[in-house]
Amino acid sequence: MNKLESTHIGLIKKPLSRLGLGCWAIGGADWGAQDDNDSIDALKAAFERGITHFDTAQVYGKGHSEQLIGRALKGIRDKVFIASKMMYTPCSKIEKSIETSLKRLQTDYLDLFYIHWPKRNADLSEMMEALEKARQKGLICGIGVSNFSIDQMKEVMQVGKIDAHQICYNLLWRWAEKDLIPFCISNKISIVSYSSIAQGILTGKFEREFEFESGDHRINTTLFDDDVWPYVYEGVEQLKQIAVEAGRPLIDLVIHWIANRPGISSILIGARNSTQVEQNVSAFRGGIDISILNRLSQISSSLQHKIPNIGNIFRWYP
Repeated sequence: MNKLESTHIGLIKKPLSRLGLGCWAIGGADWGAQDDNDSIDALKAAFERGITHFDTAQVYGKGHSEQLIGRALKGIRDKVFIASKMMYTPCSKIEKSIETSLKRLQTDYLDLFYIHWPKRNADLSEMMEALEKARQKGLICGIGVSNFSIDQMKEVMQVGKIDAHQICYNLLWRWAEKDLIPFCISNKISIVSYSSIAQGILTGKFEREFEFESGDHRINTTLFDDDVWPYVYEGVEQLKQIAVEAGRPLIDLVIHWIANRPGISSILIGARNSTQVEQNVSAFRGGIDISILNRLSQISSSLQHKIPNIGNIFRWYP
């Protein structure tokens, strides 16, 4: 892969880049301090370097991420693919909630809109019906779900069309391979990966001992648990050695690994400044031999029994 390839999501006509910019951190919450100027620079640099897929959510910075995207991408709306997400919302309030996102993003439509998390004991099908009505009105072009089980997907598929499923997927978190990814493939549902570099772990930047900045949510995620992190750290050290032998940064190998996995349409990776954007895009300059990717898979497979399958890395079950 020598350039940012284009892809499509579901039946949505507009193409998007296979590498997308995840915009959680730029919202200025949950990841420690973040400067708005750095965020704007990252958004503009992403577009200049060929990224057209921008992914955000209403809860990222309580709407601030959406606002920054609206500011940075104003004037090039027809050239970018914008996706956002909402938490479970009563169907009577969905259209108004979408309109709030549209106002923040300074646009009159969204290319893709996700149900961010399923809510237990809630009628998800009613929410899906309301989103289909929003699609018919042209407020959204596509409908996605995120963090859904197969049963939850089947529930909403009875009343609407799922274009995309956004899942946590990376070399350290591969539980979706067992049944979720095959289900999406067989039902022609595009897959978008988030936490593609495992909350930054797969850049290789973390030392064995470290401390997070105040306000950084990652301290509570599964991969950093005291009884899990030592195995993750040692596994990443092995991955780093393969990167040295390949003569490429580890992040390059990690991104190529996901891009070569079955069913993955687009890969989301966050960036908090233009330098990180450049690092992400650089991964697509030149190919990676399949034998190297297979070695990554072998190390990854040896780690799986050390990482508990607790549903999601955040331990959050709304």
